[in-house]
Amino acid sequence: MLKYKHILVAVDGSKEAEWAFKKSVQIAKRNDSALNLVHVIDTRSFAAIEAYDRSIADRATRYGKELLADYKKEAEAAGVTKVNTFVEYGSPKVVIPKQVASQVKADLIICGATGLNAMERFLIGSVSEYITRSATCDVLIIRTDDLPE
Repeated sequence: MLKYKHILVAVDGSKEAEWAFKKSVQIAKRNDSALNLVHVIDTRSFAAIEAYDRSIADRATRYGKELLADYKKEAEAAGVTKVNTFVEYGSPKVVIPKQVASQVKADLIICGATGLNAMERFLIGSVSEYITRSATCDVLIIRTDDLPE
């Protein structure tokens, strides 16, 4: 039987990412997998502003760490025994499938169909679309909040 051993889930605080997380917990439990949660801070989105307000990066990092800590606690309470968290910096569409997936030896990447950044999606395409095209492992795109029974 084929099993996933290293699941990578991208979370950004959006509703779709929350649905992806919830489904990933169920998949991780069924497969007895390591669940790797990543929050990527897109440094390009605040690079110009950062010159005037240095606290933006600190706030973004703090938010990411709190988000991941909450998800980790929830996954462990649901019965997932191996949960790792990562806050990374850069372009999510590159960092997730190239850098973090390789680092954790991901055999499945799970992400929401859309995320928080509608402007980036409009200008340069969605993160989930890019992950699907560039990942070297299976990718599951979550489009709904319907959870399996």
